[in-house]
Formats: sequence, structure tokens, C-alpha cells
Amino acid sequence: MPAGSNRKRERQYEHIKESAQQRGESTKRAKEIAARTVNKERARAGESRTASCTSTKDPKSASQRGGERSHQGAQGPTKDQLYAEAQRKGVKGRSSMNKAELAKAVDR
Repeated sequence: MPAGSNRKRERQYEHIKESAQQRGESTKRAKEIAARTVNKERARAGESRTASCTSTKDPKSASQRGGERSHQGAQGPTKDQLYAEAQRKGVKGRSSMNKAELAKAVDR
């Protein structure tokens, strides 16, 4: 548990750690995820002496966000991923389509 925490943050840490382990993360990785999340929440609440700009200026907290920004990158799926999905769906003319056209063809 990060230093300087209160009971609420300790409960939050344990809950996040257990959730990560249930998802299949290793114990070491689960502890890291929990510590980073709790530290960011502490920074947002003004409970820490130092904080990064992203910790304090991000409009959504980590718990509110719930991973919605993960696994897609900045521009969503790649052209290759869209092409493969179009191929599975049997989209005609997919080989000459650009990324935007492929996204529209597979309804993304």
C-alpha cells in the first residue's frame, strides 16, 4: 500500500488488487495497477504532496473511466484489423478501400 494512505485508500487498494487478480493478472502486476490507481486518486483529491498534470487535469478519474481508453490506441483499430473484419463479413471491394471506408463498411 502506498505510504501516507488512509483507511479508505487502503480498502480501495485491496479492492483494485483483488479485481486485477480475478482478471488473471499476476500478483506483482495487480499490486502495481492498484498502487498507481490509488496514487492517482490521492493526487486528484489533493492528498499527496506532488502530482503530475495528467493526474489533476484529466476530466475523468481512473475509476470513472473504467478502462474505456485502453486497447484501442489513439485512432481505434488499425487498417489491417478493419480489413480482416471486412474479409470475415464478406465486404466486396475491400482491397481498394482506405481505413475510413473500411470502418464505414464494417459499421464502426
